[in-house]
Amino acid sequence: MQTYYHHRSRLAEPVLTWWQGSIAIPPAYTNLPGGAPEPGGCYYIYDSHYNLVRTVFARHGFHPDEHEFTLTRRGTALFIATKPIPMDLRRYGGPENGAILDSEVQEVDLATGELVFSWDILDHVDPAESEVSASDASSSGGVWDAYHMNSIDEGPHGELLVSARNMWAAYDISRRDGRIRWQLGGKKSDFTFGPNADFFWQHDVRFRPGSRISMFDDGCCNQPDGTPEQESHGLILTVDFAHRRATVDQTYYHAPPLFSASQGNTQALPHGNQFIGWGQNSYYSEYAYPGNSQNNGLQNLLYDAKMPGSDISYRAYRNRWVGKPYYPPSAAARARGGRSVVYASWNGSTETRGWQLLAGPHPRSLRVVGRAPRTGFETALATANRGPYFQVRALAAQGRVLGASRVVTPAG
Repeated sequence: MQTYYHHRSRLAEPVLTWWQGSIAIPPAYTNLPGGAPEPGGCYYIYDSHYNLVRTVFARHGFHPDEHEFTLTRRGTALFIATKPIPMDLRRYGGPENGAILDSEVQEVDLATGELVFSWDILDHVDPAESEVSASDASSSGGVWDAYHMNSIDEGPHGELLVSARNMWAAYDISRRDGRIRWQLGGKKSDFTFGPNADFFWQHDVRFRPGSRISMFDDGCCNQPDGTPEQESHGLILTVDFAHRRATVDQTYYHAPPLFSASQGNTQALPHGNQFIGWGQNSYYSEYAYPGNSQNNGLQNLLYDAKMPGSDISYRAYRNRWVGKPYYPPSAAARARGGRSVVYASWNGSTETRGWQLLAGPHPRSLRVVGRAPRTGFETALATANRGPYFQVRALAAQGRVLGASRVVTPAG
């Protein structure tokens, strides 16, 4: 969930945004003729009525990337785009006929689709600083993922904070000339670290007020079966720019301990609490701001949940979303033993609290015959009324009618 700022009208509206495409390991584009990017990936913006507002694509030959898509107050979108660049990797310990996976920050004007800014990491950061060996290209379709850029954040003065997971580093980028103003972490860090402040394979690096930076520190692992550098946790650092030192402000650990080999995020909630998505592990949790320490994961824990089965989410967010679908509620009826059961649902409606059931002998002569609170995605309403015509109305908390389904008759 984000806010879409209409640059010309200066209006703002809540929207849902996502990347949609295919993920393949090794990347599918490495198998296409000439190493051309696989077509099809893009970003979507939908309004609270679930109407499509914008579709956004990457520019000049780059592939839309799933890691980041951020809307700005300027009416633009910032995102990460990637493409493999053919390269002789022997000087880095990789194959001669290999490629490096380049990553670029791109900014597109949402009204015109014009590319208004770009920053290519290959032009600014030496891939030799990567924590991932170039020899890994032999098992990933010939492509070396040296950087793995995975988040972008915009600072109070327009500067950009870019995370490169496989560098164990975050970079502060000047939008004016593209230079790296400072580097936090990695082999050429401009900062030293206090106890427990260093991080590994990080995600979701964000500016925080008061010279602080937050992230999800995966602490794990180059390979799925690799040895963790440390336990995964949410991390907020205080950055002392005068003395070039980063120290721990707060940490957020899970009980039982988790080791997430990929993904994850640390979200600041309006009241100061922190919401943690544990990435490759199926949990998401909320903590009071003071957090906790390693081996003390239950301290200040307010909420903890686990998704079913093998379901995971790249990031997890807690937001207040009000969905008002442009389409009507759905209804389906079934005759059962002299009674009728009508099933009511309204995909995407967040205001529906109950259902009203109408029935009658003619589609235009329906009357209310029942009412029930909403129970999950689909609510079953049973009635002795034989209809055979039925309709449901979605009700808000105070009984206001939000919408009505089409008239249906029992199946079978």
